[in-house]
Amino acid sequence: MVVHAEQMAEDAPLVSLDANALEAAHVLADRRLPALVVTDVDGSPHSILPASQVVRFLVPGYVQDDPSLARVMSESMADRAGEKLGRKRVRDVLPVERSELAAVNHDDTIIEVAAIMARLRCPLVAVMRDGRLIGVITASRLLELSLPNR
Repeated sequence: MVVHAEQMAEDAPLVSLDANALEAAHVLADRRLPALVVTDVDGSPHSILPASQVVRFLVPGYVQDDPSLARVMSESMADRAGEKLGRKRVRDVLPVERSELAAVNHDDTIIEVAAIMARLRCPLVAVMRDGRLIGVITASRLLELSLPNR
């Protein structure tokens, strides 16, 4: 039996480009999501915001370049990073270079979905039908459906 993307799709919260970045981070954390679909002003999918990108925004560039510096960061510096996120919009934490939207058609197969995820290195894809978002597929959902039973 062939499984199509619309059969794998799950509901997921959406965030707009102009939503508060800290609130979006709370949605990611509270729901333990790997990513969120970010919508444009007209409500159409614009991009995917991986949780790892939010984490990256929280860590100063010089610490990313030299992780040993993380040992000397105080907890108050981490708190300030959270405050910094609260002053930003979702559009501010997206990667500077906009990549291709990780989206699949509603009738794509598991392997087609996996190919998009792998090529774009994205933990979540938007499932589209007639230009509308009908759900998302996470990498963990894809693995659940494609791995053989134990």
